[in-house]
Amino acid sequence: MRRLAPIALLVACLTSEPAAAGGAENSDRLFNLVIINCDDLGWGDLGSYGNREIRTPRLDRLACEGTRFTSFYSAQPVCSASRAALLTGCYSNRVGISGALPPNARRGIHEDETTLGELLKSRGHTTAIYGKWHLGDDLRFLPTRHGFDEYLGIPYSNDMWPHHPSRKDFPPLPLVEGESVIERMPDQRLLTGRYTDRALRFIERNRDRPFFLYLAHTMPHVPLHASDAFAGKSRRGLYGDVIEEIDDSTGRILDALEANGLDRRTWVIFTSDNGPWHTYGSHAGSAGPFREGKLSVFEAGVRVPCIMRWPGRIPAGRVCDEPLMTIDIFPTVAKAAGAALPSLPIDGKDVWPVLAGEPGARTPHPAYFFWYGDGELQALRSGRWKLHLPHKASGLRGRPGGEGGKPVASEEIAVGLELYDLEADPGESRDVAAANPEVVKGLLVHAESARAELGDSLTKRTGKGVREPGRLPEAAKKEE
Repeated sequence: MRRLAPIALLVACLTSEPAAAGGAENSDRLFNLVIINCDDLGWGDLGSYGNREIRTPRLDRLACEGTRFTSFYSAQPVCSASRAALLTGCYSNRVGISGALPPNARRGIHEDETTLGELLKSRGHTTAIYGKWHLGDDLRFLPTRHGFDEYLGIPYSNDMWPHHPSRKDFPPLPLVEGESVIERMPDQRLLTGRYTDRALRFIERNRDRPFFLYLAHTMPHVPLHASDAFAGKSRRGLYGDVIEEIDDSTGRILDALEANGLDRRTWVIFTSDNGPWHTYGSHAGSAGPFREGKLSVFEAGVRVPCIMRWPGRIPAGRVCDEPLMTIDIFPTVAKAAGAALPSLPIDGKDVWPVLAGEPGARTPHPAYFFWYGDGELQALRSGRWKLHLPHKASGLRGRPGGEGGKPVASEEIAVGLELYDLEADPGESRDVAAANPEVVKGLLVHAESARAELGDSLTKRTGKGVREPGRLPEAAKKEE
């Protein structure tokens, strides 16, 4: 199921200096953390993941200098839910966040939830987010109220503006700095560069103290925009232009870390919030060998690229196919930083042995679960097996997407109780449930455990561990 990397990449990886896999518990607790989170980036969009049209030399070099994870998952195939999981270490339905929150949403992240920003601030880190937040746009939900010292970005998706054909009732897209709107309808061609420039200044200012930088790119979510320096330069059209600018942005971040002598004490994570929005066709990314895309829990919707580098801690030039998920970043960072976990339960687990390449290391989860929609438990993965539970999915069934930024209509896919062997069939094309009844039976036990804890609207189950999101008083009054 793995695609071969280009010859140049193989040579670069073979000649790069290998990193030792020392344990995080013995590292300097005052390490820096940089998370670069793209929006709708596909698993197959980077050269190191097999792309032959889009040039990503800096990200390919990052893969050589660190570990490339090929079975890494976002918790949900949509914006707000996936970001809630990344920042809290919880399945997003545990913290009451689902879907993609619209402008003026009456709910957002609850003040009692602990974010990565708050976790690392408790250990003395300076924190910043530049880019897309999407966990509520009311003042009380903004990142400055949830552990981030600095914020520059948009509070929700870049298509949530009145110029979008289906968004005419939305207000002008705001660019927020701190807690104030500084522009309406910012020039999106400049956003990747603006976020990057601010991130570079943040690194320079904080080179002598630990920091957490969360660079949450607006791109490549539609509508696509690239700056003049990259527009028209890619062999993959505008979409490729956008990815090549993100690659350049990542290179600039890595160069700044090197120039400031921060390489060996900085943990870099590059990933995506979900898979490509394939209904947009030429304005969407590649899912590699996987099926469907964003808004479904088939592999293309939730399996995302992930590269991690921490010289001397995470091995260089390695490819890891062990299943992992964004919910595991929070507790793994907490362990490395010597921080206590929140008092409220979380779902992620410390996966440092897997990241460090310890012999025989495996995910500590018996299964990973995929909820979508209004709390529907739709699928789970355990080892090589992926079990889909009966639900209605959205997809194209192999049809091409739209052209020029205009989507085609998706269709409803009736999914039954279906089992796929992802090692033999990564494209989820052959249902082997009938031939493996004992495997199905065992996975259904895991599913029932998940329903008891976090619910399942498909079977009308209310989970005992589900928490309320933050709500504005007016919304709470209406719902009483």
